[in-house]
Amino acid sequence: MASIPRQAARRLLVHAKVCAKVCAKVYAKGLVMGACDVAPGVSGGTIAVTVRIYDRIILAIRAISAEAALLFCRGDWKACWRSVDGTFLLLLGLGIASGLLLGANLIVWLAEHWPEPLRAFFIGLIVATLVDLRDEASLGDWRNALAAFAGALFVLLVSLASPGEVEPSLAYLFFCGMIAVSAMLLPGLSGAFILLLLGAYPRMLTALAGLEIPVLLVFLCGCAIGALLTARIIAWLLRSSREPTYGFIRGMLASSVIVLWPWRVAGEGADGLDLLDGSAAWPFEYLELSGRDPLLFVSLASLCLGFALTLLARRGRSAEFFSRGGD
Repeated sequence: MASIPRQAARRLLVHAKVCAKVCAKVYAKGLVMGACDVAPGVSGGTIAVTVRIYDRIILAIRAISAEAALLFCRGDWKACWRSVDGTFLLLLGLGIASGLLLGANLIVWLAEHWPEPLRAFFIGLIVATLVDLRDEASLGDWRNALAAFAGALFVLLVSLASPGEVEPSLAYLFFCGMIAVSAMLLPGLSGAFILLLLGAYPRMLTALAGLEIPVLLVFLCGCAIGALLTARIIAWLLRSSREPTYGFIRGMLASSVIVLWPWRVAGEGADGLDLLDGSAAWPFEYLELSGRDPLLFVSLASLCLGFALTLLARRGRSAEFFSRGGD
């Protein structure tokens, strides 16, 4: 009889280990998303697609609705938590917040001192993701191909826009949060770059590095409103036209490979934070035009590393423990 409690305890321990492992994976994915969102030119949405949690993020955000609020007000907190995939969102949110705080220093330092290998690394991630998504939307279908072309054109047009220069007020930062988070949810489109275009990037980077709580809270409120609206639109598109939607996503990702070309000759006064700054050049022209070492072999190794890590992440994927509505 004593073996029964022992077996139950062993099963509980195994269950706890599996739970902890899955929690760590979700947190780690959020950590990478947050860190990548700091640098203009890199999209957290791209990372979400790469690690295959994009659909789940959209559906979980979309589930934050009046029905969930009603469950909460009735005191049925467990049902409310399950309905919004609360454990997943909490872990992912903690990871993203940690990534933003770490990325405010690490990614920015890499963007300033090692921009070429950093861009190449993200290109490796994106190329591997494109390979991984080839079954989601066949470009042999003209509708998917047209959607892919539209996605590629959209990212290219946004990348050609010129940054704005404004002195952002709190109300303006609220608006910027709404717009930037919408971009963050779109793979291939950088929320940090949108902030740069709106003229709010330096202010938010300063607020993040200095932990200016009032400014961050206003911005996060804007992000929350924008995320709820954008997630509903994307969720509807995934339900009604999944393949053309993924065709659009594939187009955005493919276009971001061009936008993130590692060897860019920046103009005068560039601070190195904007990964999209400057005109593209061939590696062998880069030294003459910019005065910087192209770091060709380091960049190629970085690209291969990004590609390999994405494929390894794909092989290591398993069924997630915290399924929607599950225990």
